[in-house]
Amino acid sequence: MNRKDSEDLVRVGPGTVMGKMMRQYWIPAAMSSELERDGAPMRLMLLGEQLIAFRDSSGRVGIMDHKCPHRCASLFLGRNEENGIRCVYHGWKYDADGNCVDTPNIAGDSDFKRHIKAKAYKTAERNGLVWVYMGERQEAPPPLPAIEATLLPESEVQIVFAQRECNWLQALEGDIDTSHFGFLHAGAISADMLAPDNIFRYTVTNRAPDYHVTDTEYGTMYAAHRAADDGQTYWRFANFMLPFWTQTPQGKFATHLHNRAWVPMDDHHTMFVSLRWRNEPAFVTSDKAGKLMPGFERVFDYLPNTTEWHGRWRLKARPENDWLVDREAQKTGGNFTGITGIHQQDQAITESMGPVTDHLFEHLAPSDRMIMATRRRLLKAARALVKEGAVPPGVDDPELMYAVRSGDFVTEARLGWRQAYDRQMRASVRPLQEAAE
Repeated sequence: MNRKDSEDLVRVGPGTVMGKMMRQYWIPAAMSSELERDGAPMRLMLLGEQLIAFRDSSGRVGIMDHKCPHRCASLFLGRNEENGIRCVYHGWKYDADGNCVDTPNIAGDSDFKRHIKAKAYKTAERNGLVWVYMGERQEAPPPLPAIEATLLPESEVQIVFAQRECNWLQALEGDIDTSHFGFLHAGAISADMLAPDNIFRYTVTNRAPDYHVTDTEYGTMYAAHRAADDGQTYWRFANFMLPFWTQTPQGKFATHLHNRAWVPMDDHHTMFVSLRWRNEPAFVTSDKAGKLMPGFERVFDYLPNTTEWHGRWRLKARPENDWLVDREAQKTGGNFTGITGIHQQDQAITESMGPVTDHLFEHLAPSDRMIMATRRRLLKAARALVKEGAVPPGVDDPELMYAVRSGDFVTEARLGWRQAYDRQMRASVRPLQEAAE
């Protein structure tokens, strides 16, 4: 890494290399349930831009710059009424597309409003999520993503939002760093605590896996592998999908239908968006007696939302309270970190690095090959867009993202990583295809 590489990776505001690439894709911005018809506008920070979101009288969602084009008063204070947002300063009103539809303080010039337009972005709703497109192609935006988990009906998908107080890249990299699982999450777990048929025991028996890492059409993939019983191999596959999507290996590959987005709010704040198939069996985290292993709770304990720019989906465990670390549990309670919950453990680590990691201070090792490959992939795609106008993968060909899965399994040792992955893909459950049939 050098300073320019680092800056290009982490900065996402208007005019930045990574920010320009991010704006080529549709971005999950909010839950549909966060916006009610004619309800109060919601402050929304995305890619360093201060926006408002509202649902009009007809149910359409508008996302636009919070500043009124007249005198720059904030439209967050506006009245959401009769299919538009009305600025309370002089009464100018805008529809969900940003068109000015009323200028009541201007006498005798009914055409004036036709020359005024608020900076508004294209929006779409699908299966419980509000999406926004912030790129230049506002008249003809690219198709919505074909990521499988986002295509599930709202009744079949569990959606979780949670804010991180750190840069998007360090938050995302926690998902593609596989060897940390045996320490951060399972450092106090030993194989003799687990049932013999629990393949998770291979992770805690050998905490230093070997890797295959490769570029893919949609991003990068790793296959971590360890020797298993009877001459077999234990595999853990995970994916990075441009521009900020991940799939983790914690789950049975055939049914592990999920995706996670690490959406940059600004350079110092990230919104985690998790989508998971409700019918997927729970990740096995119990011991021989069927008791949940220490620290493995799946909980999201939130502070009340506020109307501040960073006021949504904040967890109670935070830097100010040391992420609620319990030193006694860390010492004697069988909880390696003393922090309850896998997500909260990851949160504490990535936020502890500071708002933006100093990459020049790092000493990356062979176990970090997926992180290195992903950084290179991001820089290559972002710089190709800036220098050559090359549209990033998955923007105009979203089907690239559909047939992608992750998870763990055991197979015979003779299979190479690609053979092992392809076999599991053929055996994977495809609920959307099954429903269509």
